[in-house]
Parts: sequence; C-alpha cells; structure tokens
Amino acid sequence: MTAVAPGTARPDSDDLAALGYSQQLHRGLGPFSSFASGFSFVSILTTVFQLFTIGFGFGGPAYIWTWPIVFVGQFAVCLVFAELAARYPVAGAIYQWSRRVATDPVGWMAGWLMQIGYIISVAAIAIALQAVLPAVWSGFQLVGTDPSPTSPDGARNAIILGSVCIALCVAIASFGVTRMALITRIGVTFEIAGVLLVIVLLFLHAQRGPSVVFETNGVQGDGPYVFPFLASMLMAAYVMYGFDSAAELSEETNDPRRTAPKAITRCMLISGAGGGLLILATLMAAPDIMSPQLSAEGISYVVTAQLGDVLGRIVLAVVAISIFSAALAISASATRVMFSMARDGRLPFSAALSAVSPRTHTPILPGVVVGVLSIGVLLINLGQTSVFATVTSVSVVIVYLAYLFVTVPLLWQRLRRNPGHVPDPAYFTLGRWGLPVNVVAVVFGVFMLVNVGWPRQEVFDPDGHSWVLQYAGPLSVVVVVALGLVAYRGMRRQRPVRHEPAQG
Repeated sequence: MTAVAPGTARPDSDDLAALGYSQQLHRGLGPFSSFASGFSFVSILTTVFQLFTIGFGFGGPAYIWTWPIVFVGQFAVCLVFAELAARYPVAGAIYQWSRRVATDPVGWMAGWLMQIGYIISVAAIAIALQAVLPAVWSGFQLVGTDPSPTSPDGARNAIILGSVCIALCVAIASFGVTRMALITRIGVTFEIAGVLLVIVLLFLHAQRGPSVVFETNGVQGDGPYVFPFLASMLMAAYVMYGFDSAAELSEETNDPRRTAPKAITRCMLISGAGGGLLILATLMAAPDIMSPQLSAEGISYVVTAQLGDVLGRIVLAVVAISIFSAALAISASATRVMFSMARDGRLPFSAALSAVSPRTHTPILPGVVVGVLSIGVLLINLGQTSVFATVTSVSVVIVYLAYLFVTVPLLWQRLRRNPGHVPDPAYFTLGRWGLPVNVVAVVFGVFMLVNVGWPRQEVFDPDGHSWVLQYAGPLSVVVVVALGLVAYRGMRRQRPVRHEPAQG
C-alpha cells in the first residue's frame, strides 16, 4: 500500500472537470474536517454505547472477538474504497464509483440502496438521543414520565427529540459546508476526548483481568458457541460502516485525491482501536459480569456504577454531542448522494434537487428532503419500537449490499486486468495487494450480508409479532431491489442536469 504525492497536481476543479462536472460546491474542507465526517458517521462513542447490549446479550464477554474479525473485513473494504476515492473524488461516492467500475444501472442501484440506508440511519442515530438525554436531565423527557426507549412514553418522546435533532441538522447544513464542518469537528473533538476519558477511567476501576474475554456466561446453553457468536457479530457490523462518508464530501475538500483516502483509512483505524478498548474496559470494569443490568443497560450501567452519578451524566452528555455530530455527518452524506444522482438526471425533480445555493454553494433542497424523509421514518417508532428496531437492522443489510455493488464489479475488473477501471498508482494505491484485498472485501461482504440479514427472531422480531418481521432482512432486499429496478426504468430516459458554476 503506497500513497503517492505527484510533484505537480492539477487544480481540484480541473480534476472534477475531467470527470465530467463543473465546480459548484464550496471547496473549503481540510484534512481534519474530512476525517471528522467519517469518524462522526461511525461514532464509536455513540454506537458502542448504544449497541453493546446486542453483542453482550447474544455472545457474553467473549463476543469481543467479533470486533477484530469485523474490523479486518471492513478494513479491506475501506482500503478498496480509499483507492476509488483517490481516483474518483466526486460527491455521491458509492453511486459514482459503482457506475464507473461497472455500468450505469449497477451504479444507480448502488446509489438507490445507499440513499435508503442513509435516510434510515439518520433516523436511527437521532432516536438514540432518548437513551441519553433524559438520563442527563429529566427535563428532556417532554412526553410522559417513563424515559425507557421501549415504553410508549419513551417512544413518543424519542420521536420529538429525534425530529428536533434532524431539523437542526438541516438548518446547520443550509448555512454551508464550512459551518457544518465546524460543528462536526467540535463533535469529533469531544468524542475522542470522551472515548479516551471513559477508557482510562474504566480501566482504573477494573474489577477483573483481561481473561474475562474468554468467558461466555453460558449463553450457548447445551449447544455450540458458534451460533451465539455469529449473532453477537451484528453489534460490530452495525458500528463499523459509514467510513466512506469522508469521500462524499470530495467535491468540497481541498486536494481530495490525497485527503479522502487518508481520512477513510484513519477513521477505520482509530475507530477500530478505540471501540475495541472501550468494550474491553467495560467488561473489565463491570461490577458484576453476570448482572442483568449489564445485559439491559450496557455501558451506561457500568459508567454510572463505577464513576458516580455526576461524572456519569457528564459522559452521557458527551455521548449526546456525539449523537448530534453523527446525525449531521450522516445527513450530509445522504444529501450528497441525492445531489449527485439528481445532477446526473437519475431522480425525479432532478433540476430542483441538483440546484446549488449561489450564496452558500450548498445543495439545500436535498438536505430538506432527507430531513423530511428521516423524520417520516421516525414515526414508525410511534407505539412500534420493535418495528423501528427491525427497520434499523434492515438499513444495515441494505448498506452492506450497496458496498458489494462496488467491491464485486471492481474485483471483476481486476481479474480482467482492465486498466480503464482498476485504480492507477496516482495518490493512493494498493499495488500488488489490490487483488487479494479486494477478494477479502467481497468474501467478507457476502458473509456479513448473509449473517446480518439472517432471519433471527431475536433480532428482527423479538416480540414474536409476525413472520414478516422475522424475515424482514431478505424480504427488504427483494422489495428494495425490485422497487429500484422499476424506478430506474422510469429514470433512465432523463438527461443529466448541467449547471454553470455558482457565482458569489
């Protein structure tokens, strides 16, 4: 793996013109802002806090070994994406990469899947505020008295908090990418400091040694541990995606061919190390490794029990900041995908959706549409929290499928040794490691797609409502792909929308 810095680089706008687009968006992001967009999306402080109970509940302490397995597989995907980010520094990354290494229909389907996955992810991360803010201050419980996210009161309040969060994200994004990046950088700074603080304090309050990672708490019963272990892998799968969001802002990043690949890889490396240490510290510091509270409340229980109420609230406040920063980063990624597809005439009302504000040089309407649709997804939580959890799981299945729409065609091009599609050594290349890394990315992607989408009742339908919920993973793939094919057939006759560069 090498990063190559050419002696003379063309201006970024000329690079973009060579890919068929004029410079419309404001190009003002630096390396840290690019990294922050990807790190905020993954947001280990948010997602590990939120999803620890899934991994621990299924696999016990030994589930921690799923973390390095998923990291290795996703890092292979990350490296493949880093090459493409250097070659195609264009907004709408997954969509653009897929259509350029494969065909237009394949690329459109990748964009369609990512758009749906992003919109649901915005709702899923915003609704997590319910698990944090009422614990910081009871005044955040605006509806009813029970703050539990699974209670009717908590479900309704989650919709309110999530909607406010999404509306604020839309408003901030409308002021331009520079202001949005400032908020994201602040959020990432708080998050990194918070992760380090929690890890150090929990290790200082360790109740047992690292050998706890070999305990299963008997979750396997009389059967083999492999099945609980595979189910517990869902936690890591839910956390470690979205690193490609740094590439979504390529048209707004200075020197993106060099900056975006570094941002993507650094995001994964830091998230992988930080998340693994956070899980280990929690397992070692838990007052009682067999406590039902640990399975029900996860890291929040350990933090409050070991660090005290005041410090625990401070940590949860930092988590809330990270949640907002993550929602902002995810909505920005969704907006860029919508803008990119509309610019190519691949969405209804493409002319309006591809318009850029002459004042802020930002696509405002796509941000509003993403916000409205995400709030619409939140409404599923109204008295149906188990259904919302199912929908959230489905979004992960859809995103993993979208990733395969990039890694599989690129592997095919590598095997054909097609120089027109395989990334060249400019700025970032895997060199001779490209083929084996790409193979790992594809094999891992297929494995995780099957594992995450497997119709486990305890994941998709824990209350036993219906077989439809239990089989929501594979059914959603069939339905979303079928709707995508129908939608593409209606869109393919539209012509690309061309705009002059915004002035002012």
